[in-house]
Amino acid sequence: MNPEEQVARWLAEEEAVRARLAAPGVAHDAQVSGRPGMEVFEAIFAGELPPPPIGETLDYILIHIEPGVAVFQGRPKTKHYNPQGTVHGGWFATLLDSAVACAVHSTLPSGKGYTTLELKINIVRALTDAVPLVRAEGKVIHVGRQVATAEGRLVGPDGKLYAHASTTCLIFDRDSPAGGGSSPRVESASPALEIAHG
Repeated sequence: MNPEEQVARWLAEEEAVRARLAAPGVAHDAQVSGRPGMEVFEAIFAGELPPPPIGETLDYILIHIEPGVAVFQGRPKTKHYNPQGTVHGGWFATLLDSAVACAVHSTLPSGKGYTTLELKINIVRALTDAVPLVRAEGKVIHVGRQVATAEGRLVGPDGKLYAHASTTCLIFDRDSPAGGGSSPRVESASPALEIAHG
């Protein structure tokens, strides 16, 4: 498939996802409490829960989720540029952080939450708005009781690699031992995780 055909396919997939989504927002603890990670994402895709607003702010969207895998699609724009006239490294990092962290989130049972402890990113190629779409593909490497790791790649429609990343996430109990509510709020280093932290 040539890059133009790939862009057309990616745009069609994005349109199908957007048609089902609710308006961006932040889900409340009561809406996510008791749901495993995959169920949270299924509810987002069904329009029952709002997608996090960071995607609207930075022009990216969750396209696909399955246990241990998350794929986000982003549109590099001039509003994401740094002073050198290319997409800022923070945009790369946010898109990749969303992919690797949500891959971890998708594996968690109900009652568990997570936060990013570490994100390592390597930008291997500059990006401009001449590339209409990119995809960040996150995959879990390991999920334990307290720590999870994942890796991700940011690629263009021609298959070119623009960046790759790895993450370490802390896994914690969201619900109190008495079952009377959620644990104290943990501030996330990952904007895409707002849904996980209510």
